[in-house]
Amino acid sequence: MNNTRTRIFDYLTTPLGWLEIAASQGHLQHILFVDEPVHGASSDSLLTEAKQQLEQYFTGKRTTFELPLAPKGTEFQSKVWQALLTVPYGETCSYLDIAQTLGDHKAVRAVGAANGKNPLSIVVPCHRVIGKNGKLTGYAGGLSRKAWLLQLESGQNSAKQTSFWDE
Repeated sequence: MNNTRTRIFDYLTTPLGWLEIAASQGHLQHILFVDEPVHGASSDSLLTEAKQQLEQYFTGKRTTFELPLAPKGTEFQSKVWQALLTVPYGETCSYLDIAQTLGDHKAVRAVGAANGKNPLSIVVPCHRVIGKNGKLTGYAGGLSRKAWLLQLESGQNSAKQTSFWDE
């Protein structure tokens, strides 16, 4: 029996640049912003469905995702990522809110670190976590992208999306 897990890739051009979508064994493993495609694209129904749902999100037609997820991380990171899935579309929370959800108000920095390691951008909405003072704080995709995503979700971006790169 072969235990090699084959990871397949596809790419989506978004108003914020390229997203690399990777899956293995019928589950998404990562959705990350990249400068350009580096792997050959695969034809796969899961990757196609992920791209369609992401396109719907970027056009304001989708507020939740229905995709099988299998991010790789520590037990604590997984708990943080699960908590992120409870933050509603169009709303924000603080790192302290997530730490308190996990039962440890002192884990704010650890929550921030786990948030920064989220491998499933947008689908696991780490962009919805802001500082307790209401200011934008770190985002692996960059603060400009985080601001753009929050504007999209608040309805401030027009239906005909302008490109992130045009700003």
